[in-house]
Amino acid sequence: MNIKKKSLATYAAMAALTMSFPVQALDQGDWIARIGVSQVRPDTSSDVTPLIGGGKVEVDDGASLSFNVGYMLTSNLAIDVLAALPFEHDISGAGTLSGAGKLAEIKHLPPTVSLQYHFQPKASVRPYVGAGINYTTFFSIKEKGALVGDKLTLDDSWGLAAQAGVDFDINKSWFANLDLRYIQIETEANSATTGKFDVEINPWVVGLHIGTTF
Repeated sequence: MNIKKKSLATYAAMAALTMSFPVQALDQGDWIARIGVSQVRPDTSSDVTPLIGGGKVEVDDGASLSFNVGYMLTSNLAIDVLAALPFEHDISGAGTLSGAGKLAEIKHLPPTVSLQYHFQPKASVRPYVGAGINYTTFFSIKEKGALVGDKLTLDDSWGLAAQAGVDFDINKSWFANLDLRYIQIETEANSATTGKFDVEINPWVVGLHIGTTF
């Protein structure tokens, strides 16, 4: 009898916890806003620079404030726009340029538009996946080391993007978000020292945000 009473009490407590857990159910016409920090982790590969035999470059990681806004087209489908403050990266030598150290400092902006599918829009834990288009522009390029006195240019990039993430309700007004994206970013670099060569940055972008719906 005591065992039965304990079991009933356990089930009742679990039911009460489930009922009291805040849920920000998503529905058609809802807006989603998130803000936080994202880290860009390039998976860099570059062509050999034509004017420096065997010379290549690498791009290091960078983090910045990021934010995105989504609109629920249906209860499951959303359109999402990712934006951020500029990301800063160092470009360093590799291959026969490995001893050259830092060659440049750059900034870039990677706005991305994606179509998302939300698997459980009515739940307190809401996973989603998405795919879309990225546009990346490079600016504030500062030549360093072997490129001092030269002018390095990087072409803008268009590429595909894929993502997966999850929202976790904190209370009735706010939720936490973990987001992972893979973005195709490829640019043509050019300077008098190196000549023209392609650089595939293709980063993983890890984001940690807090968000709300309205």
